[in-house]
Amino acid sequence: MRRQRLFVSSVQKEFAAERRAVSDYILNDPLLRRFFDVFLFEDLPASDRRPDEAYLAEVDGCDIYIGLFGNDYGYEDADGLSPTEREFDRATANGKERLVFVRGNDESGRHPKMRALLDKAGNQLIRRRFGSIPELKALIYASLVDVLAHSGRLRTRPFDATACEGATLDDISPKKIASFLERARRNRGYALGADTPVHTALAHLNMLDRDQPSNAAVLLFGEQPQRFLISSEVKCLHFHGTGVAKPIPSYQIYKGTVFELVDQALDFVLSKIDRAVGTRADGPIAPVTYEFPQEAVSEAIVNAVAHRDYTSNASVQVMLFADRLEVWNPGQLPPPLTPEELRVPHASIPHNPLLAEPLFLARYIEKAGTGTLDMIDLCERAGLPSPTFRQEGGQFVQVLWRPGSEQGGTKSGPSRDQVGTKMDLDPERVEVLRLCVTERSMVELLAVAGRTNRTKFREQVIKPLLDAGFIEMTVPEKPRSSKQRYRLTALGRAWLDERP
Repeated sequence: MRRQRLFVSSVQKEFAAERRAVSDYILNDPLLRRFFDVFLFEDLPASDRRPDEAYLAEVDGCDIYIGLFGNDYGYEDADGLSPTEREFDRATANGKERLVFVRGNDESGRHPKMRALLDKAGNQLIRRRFGSIPELKALIYASLVDVLAHSGRLRTRPFDATACEGATLDDISPKKIASFLERARRNRGYALGADTPVHTALAHLNMLDRDQPSNAAVLLFGEQPQRFLISSEVKCLHFHGTGVAKPIPSYQIYKGTVFELVDQALDFVLSKIDRAVGTRADGPIAPVTYEFPQEAVSEAIVNAVAHRDYTSNASVQVMLFADRLEVWNPGQLPPPLTPEELRVPHASIPHNPLLAEPLFLARYIEKAGTGTLDMIDLCERAGLPSPTFRQEGGQFVQVLWRPGSEQGGTKSGPSRDQVGTKMDLDPERVEVLRLCVTERSMVELLAVAGRTNRTKFREQVIKPLLDAGFIEMTVPEKPRSSKQRYRLTALGRAWLDERP
């Protein structure tokens, strides 16, 4: 399959960083790199050709024209036209697919001819505005996905860009949209204000699929996200020992938007760990120091919620043990990343780009591709062991080590090792675990087990697996619901992965 060629046009001096960032992003993204190649003029070898002729020849040969327009108009030729405008006109004349992105909303600083070019482009197509490189990358990602979907090359849209089944704009909270926009404008200078209508705000964030809110929109701003995406909840567990064992001192299931999930999970961890309160010598508020750096805990939780595989039936799990904090999220690291490469500077390859961008705008994420490096630095500067990362049976696991803990041996391994010694799994229970890889009703489990007594089956098989954390209910707040299903947890999946 031939990759389509993208031509990125701009005033090079003004957009040097943006051009390189866009090229690197597209060529490293697991989806986009399958379909697109990028032309940047600065990558051409030296040749005996006039630059303007080389530019226009590349426009003629490209499949998609991407225009980055800002304040500068650029060098003007004898006719008073810049290469940027000539490239746009050439792409228009040749009927190329054109995607135009405009930096900022302030028109006062723009060159008059650039304002005229923007007006010309605006009369022919829909322009999108951006304020930062991460925002630009998210806009380009969404636009290229649309191109692929409309051309038929991409038959299934990415999860975060796909319409949320059954959801309408009435399921989006105007208050949550307004709160986000206010925070994004305050923290990142975002273009839209808090009074922006819901439809306009979602359209600007590329979170509408034919006027229906996308999965990203529901996860970020939904009134009740778990009504549509059940497994998007976060489970938080606290154990006094180093492994999973009954009784569980504290077990909470949190629901809400992505922002609410991160806040609730962070509060859960901070409420369970040691903290030291300083004096007011340096200010009116006494400083509080936690045994884990708060920013490191927040980063681990945000990583799990933002980059998890939302098509999985498993949920994010935050588990606090006597020696460590483990954060499990469903999904695999995107190639070519490995757990080892997360410890050195690496490319940012978000699993859900449309979900990650609002987290950046709201300052839940600071810099693309630096999250794990920041965690390592924060923990080491606090005198703690360096965090560890691993891929474990379809789950990505981040581990922060508590003061005085020892890495290695059973302590650095997953808690399922301890779980396996706490519970005798007979063949019937093992079979139930295998069945619950996909959601199963009680009737289905009874039939496969050859049982007829529902009460005995629940008490002898289902309840022990639930208590051990190997399976979970899809409707935990209504155990007797007719819609109740049972599914494998991260611990249950990990246990199975080690068995033949």
